[in-house]
Amino acid sequence: MDFKYIYGPVPSWRLGSSLGVDLLSQKEKVCSFDCIYCQLGKTKSYAIKRKIYVSTKDVVAEIKALPKVKIDYITFSGRGEPTLARNLGQAIQAVKRIRKEPVAVLTNASLLYRKDVREDLALADLVAVKLDASSEKILKLINQPAEKIKFSDILKGIKKFRKEYHGKLALQIMFVQKNKKIAKDIAKLAECIRADEIQINTPKRPSPVKPLSKGTLFAIKRYFCGMNVISLYDKRAKKTKLISAKSTILRRGKVLE
Repeated sequence: MDFKYIYGPVPSWRLGSSLGVDLLSQKEKVCSFDCIYCQLGKTKSYAIKRKIYVSTKDVVAEIKALPKVKIDYITFSGRGEPTLARNLGQAIQAVKRIRKEPVAVLTNASLLYRKDVREDLALADLVAVKLDASSEKILKLINQPAEKIKFSDILKGIKKFRKEYHGKLALQIMFVQKNKKIAKDIAKLAECIRADEIQINTPKRPSPVKPLSKGTLFAIKRYFCGMNVISLYDKRAKKTKLISAKSTILRRGKVLE
């Protein structure tokens, strides 16, 4: 079968063998951010309104056609921001009805101020929310959001979701040269958010910016003392057998050695 909406399973240092689900699946990425490190390239047109890009029925059909492969998580991610898909909650519920694996969502947190988005995400077993900045200025420098997206709304949304959510909440932080000096400030915010896990990352797929060294990331990790922290360099992702290399590279790119 030619898989259009699912990809992997990819070897994830955070989630093990992760089967990706892309509810966007457009030629160009669909996102509310234009992160300087994004492996998918520039955001040509910002999206902030939710709509249905791929039907839940089509996604379910592909998952039902999966060959027998080892999967640790079924992860909603892909070519853009998954919460922009209006049927995210419906798709999570549909997947849970036919598969036993836990469901994860990777989100940039830009729409967490919305109740409907928080309700959809609450259906997942694990939600990883992005926090690469500590202020509006750094958000614009690193994530380059759509005009209506504000740092204060993102932070309020994350904190509100933390109070409401009963699953595992992870804080995913991408460190590059331009935000490494504010690691201490981000750590202070992380302490207030009280996520179950802090995921410290740096670009290891082809990216417009260079990754930080192992030593630099180790030094940054010290600011998060007392928190449950994992880092890109702490774990080595296990090899997985892809259902479609083309579909996977389209959404993930190739990992740098």
